Amino acid sequence: MSVIKTFYDTMPDGREVYQYTIENTNGIKVGILTRGATLNSFVCPDKDGEMGDILMGFDSLAGHLSTTTYAGEIIGQYANRLCGGKFTVGGKEYQATKNENGTTCLHGGGEYNSALWRAIITDDNAVEFAYHSPDGVEGFPGNVDMTVKYVLTEHGELEIHYCAVSDKETIMNFTNHAYFNLTAGKRDVLAHELQINADCYTPTDALSIPTGEKRPVDGTAFDFRIAKPIGRDITADDEQLIQCRGYDHNFCLNGENGKLRLAAEAKDPDSGRRLQVFTDLPGMQLYTGNFLDGSEIGKGGAPLTKHAGFCLETQFYPDTPNHPDFPQCTFKAGEKFESLTIFKV
Repeated sequence: MSVIKTFYDTMPDGREVYQYTIENTNGIKVGILTRGATLNSFVCPDKDGEMGDILMGFDSLAGHLSTTTYAGEIIGQYANRLCGGKFTVGGKEYQATKNENGTTCLHGGGEYNSALWRAIITDDNAVEFAYHSPDGVEGFPGNVDMTVKYVLTEHGELEIHYCAVSDKETIMNFTNHAYFNLTAGKRDVLAHELQINADCYTPTDALSIPTGEKRPVDGTAFDFRIAKPIGRDITADDEQLIQCRGYDHNFCLNGENGKLRLAAEAKDPDSGRRLQVFTDLPGMQLYTGNFLDGSEIGKGGAPLTKHAGFCLETQFYPDTPNHPDFPQCTFKAGEKFESLTIFKV
């Protein structure tokens, strides 16, 4: 096992960005940038032993700085959407940045994913990234100190350990926005076979805000309880799929919140690559790259086109503070947000 730190590029304001590459003895390796604590690459073998990068993304810092995809970035202070950017904590209503069409707060307004994080190598297979968010940034209360530790094991498990604490009562919901493509970018992901351990999902309105319903997947295009190709039902005559141009929905994971369990498994029949996702969080967003239109150029000079990658974002449900029946993510002053997500190849 080894960790190597290399210079990556320079931010427009002159600050230096570094990449930390963790590699195990089987040749599996991940690269993480200090800008956004971004998971920049994930190289693993196919069935013939050929190594390939299973992450959609960019070859340069310029690509990361200009993108609207959030590819591989750490998302916070509230992953996913808040209706009208509003939420109430301790009896007080707060207004977060409305950065999506001037109507919703998406991914916390973009603070954490665009920040330059401090990094330290903590072991021969681990790097910890740290960030301080001042009180009031993007409308969220509290000075928040956060760490994200990436650990790569010999068994091909990429562990992402989240830990955050605020000095005021606040909402916290963090995720990683990696886009996976198990063909290593050779074709889109519609033929990937996906299984999700969820009996229900949260349907959304026209602004992609949950209606509050937990709808059973049984008999719908959202039933992934038995593995099926992502593309099999993606064009079904379902208003949820039509308004989102595909899947962009939170699945209510089976099992106890706070307990690590298998959330999903994806396989690419051609390459033989497999990805398992484990989490202790209550939800997971499946997004199938519906709004990628080829205008952004990704790795190897390839345009990022529709369904070029899929995301499995472990999370609390979208808009949770405005739905009392959802598992809540309000944390008191000094109370830690701690979570673990594992991507295993």
